[in-house]
Amino acid sequence: TLRTEERQRLARERREEREKQHAAKETQILEKERKAKLQYEKQLEERQRKLKEQKQKEEQRRAAVEEKRKQKIEEEKERYEAAMHRTLERNQRLETRQKRWSWGGSVTPDSESKTALFYTASKRSTSTANLKQTEAVMNKQLSSSAALLNASDRTRRSQLSPLDSSVISRLLAPTQASLARSKSAATLSAD
Repeated sequence: TLRTEERQRLARERREEREKQHAAKETQILEKERKAKLQYEKQLEERQRKLKEQKQKEEQRRAAVEEKRKQKIEEEKERYEAAMHRTLERNQRLETRQKRWSWGGSVTPDSESKTALFYTASKRSTSTANLKQTEAVMNKQLSSSAALLNASDRTRRSQLSPLDSSVISRLLAPTQASLARSKSAATLSAD
């Protein structure tokens, strides 16, 4: 009986020892799992934080680019408006100078159109008067030269045959084309 009791006691001790080892292993496994879970959660939080920071940086960069683009558009708009303003001023100065030197009229916003109308009307009337005057002088000169030719040639014609004298008088008379050429030349010289 003593041997049996001794055996039972040893078996119980071994069993208790195995249970202790098994419990210790289980505790270690649970501790490892807990640490792994904590590590995973920490990594997940870190990743989310980094993603959030990256997103914020991206939004800030995008906002900066958009602001820069708006500023550039505004600067280009201001430059364009300034260039247009300068061009308009230059054109106005040139027009004013041309009007001042071309016909000596005073340039004010109210009188500008009236003086321009007066200028064109007076120019037309002057050129028409010049044309009529030149035409009258030309006609006078042509008629006097024709009269001189007729007078000097009458004596010669009396010596020629009737056919020859009619041909000569036709050649001496000014044609429509020559009169038109003379008028256009007079107009050009008058202008």
